[in-house]
Amino acid sequence: MKIFSQRDFLWILPLSLGLGAVLSSLQLGNWLIGWLGFSFLFLLSFSLLTLSTKWANGGGLPLRGLRDTPLEKRSGLLDHQKPLAWMVILAFTLRFVGGVVTYLALPVYGYVDDEDQSAGFAYTDAHRRDAQAWDLASSDLPIYDAFNKTYAYDQYGGLLAFSALVYRYLSPDVHRPLMLVLLSAFMAALALPFLWKATNQQWGAKVALASGWIYALYPESLLLGGSAMREPYFWAFSAFALWGFVNFVNRTPIQSQETLYSRVWLALGIGGMLLLSPIVALATIIILVGWFYISSGHGRVSWWLAIAVVVVFIAGLFLLSSALDRNGELGGGSPIGIINNFMREAVKWDVYQLERDSGWVQKLFDEMPEWMRLPFVTVYGIFQPVLPAAFFEPTKLIWRIIAILRAVGWYTMLPALILSVGAAAGQSVESKRRLFLWLSFIVWMWIIITALRGGGDSWDNPRYRTILFLWQAILAGNVWVWWRESKNAWFQRVFAMELVFLIFFGQWYANRYIHFGPQLPFALMVICIAAFWAVIFFWGLWRDRKRSV
Repeated sequence: MKIFSQRDFLWILPLSLGLGAVLSSLQLGNWLIGWLGFSFLFLLSFSLLTLSTKWANGGGLPLRGLRDTPLEKRSGLLDHQKPLAWMVILAFTLRFVGGVVTYLALPVYGYVDDEDQSAGFAYTDAHRRDAQAWDLASSDLPIYDAFNKTYAYDQYGGLLAFSALVYRYLSPDVHRPLMLVLLSAFMAALALPFLWKATNQQWGAKVALASGWIYALYPESLLLGGSAMREPYFWAFSAFALWGFVNFVNRTPIQSQETLYSRVWLALGIGGMLLLSPIVALATIIILVGWFYISSGHGRVSWWLAIAVVVVFIAGLFLLSSALDRNGELGGGSPIGIINNFMREAVKWDVYQLERDSGWVQKLFDEMPEWMRLPFVTVYGIFQPVLPAAFFEPTKLIWRIIAILRAVGWYTMLPALILSVGAAAGQSVESKRRLFLWLSFIVWMWIIITALRGGGDSWDNPRYRTILFLWQAILAGNVWVWWRESKNAWFQRVFAMELVFLIFFGQWYANRYIHFGPQLPFALMVICIAAFWAVIFFWGLWRDRKRSV
């Protein structure tokens, strides 16, 4: 059975040429050059997405082994091909169309006096990196100059170099930012077949289905996936590494070729992350090393794997410390010292920024002991973007829509991540229970660290958090399957706790911005929320104990 056939080109080629013509018409410059550049990127994107979706085969066995699979299992695998195809189509389309609409709408309906929005960018980082990529591409300098400290807006240089490469050879006549939007949407969608195949092989089709839909439709990932940001590339490289690792761990002794493929994909994923951000590569290595330890019977690790992990980890530390201390101002004497100094200074700066930019935070800081400020910033960061604020804070219509979608997505995901520990503990298989507990621990450590790093910023904080979105989608997918199978009452109880939070804070924001109803003192409101949470929690424990008697 062929993975890719000539019939696929009957729709890929004309669609690529047609969309290339449309995109070229939306951008300045020579229409023919733009048409050729956009058409090439569409052709490459559609071909690789089709190839990877067919290869994934619903996350089951490779296509070449399908004819040897029992009929009932074969039909089940084929039944899952259609959902995967729809996921990939929607993942690409929503991100790409959303990115184009945002690029065209912000200069008209956004804050036109804002430099980034007037250029069509939702993220300042994307705008500055894109501008520097065009400057580099249109100069006589080599592309590898992206990795020196002259180009400060890309801390690590990898995405800047790739963006400049695209501009230099596909858009040499004029700056076409939509090319990078297209590539971001493509990379975000490309992660799905690898995520699907890995999760199905490791945990089954139900978890793969739930995780895939969460990944495809999560609003924060739609906005990032339609922007020239690093996050879509992180997700793709994370998916490559995940698939390579899962296939390596689950290999049989006679699958030497599969072992080679696994190592290649794992190396490609980790290598790509090192170019974009060594800290993400280090986080992924920690996840996979813990996973391997759990799955290998606690300690049976081959010498070559140990050496490879140590080498990559040390290289990542040096790359990260070098990128963080380009100006030599952090000190520390060692990579770990530099990273520690950077994190300490970054957290102090973010706390200062939060206090400076918000009058009510300044008031709260004045009223609370100093030791409580950092925990407050952490909790406040975890709840960003705040859903009631998205409804009541005055802003433009386009930003209100974006804010509501982002907040609804996070407040839907948050209870699932809270329940991920309970869902992990509820697994009947010991290794599966330990693995999900490990993933939950890492994801929550990352959420807390990014809450400290991003403070109360409603943009940077969620963006940092979403770097490990692939793993969050897996945990949330497992929680959904666990609840569907167990009908555990804590699913509704956690959502009830969140509803209490939203009601109190909704009224607080409504009073603040539209003067609706009385305003409780902030401390009293927090006490009331905590009291309702305690009632729900202990009532739930009492109900569970009563049923078990």
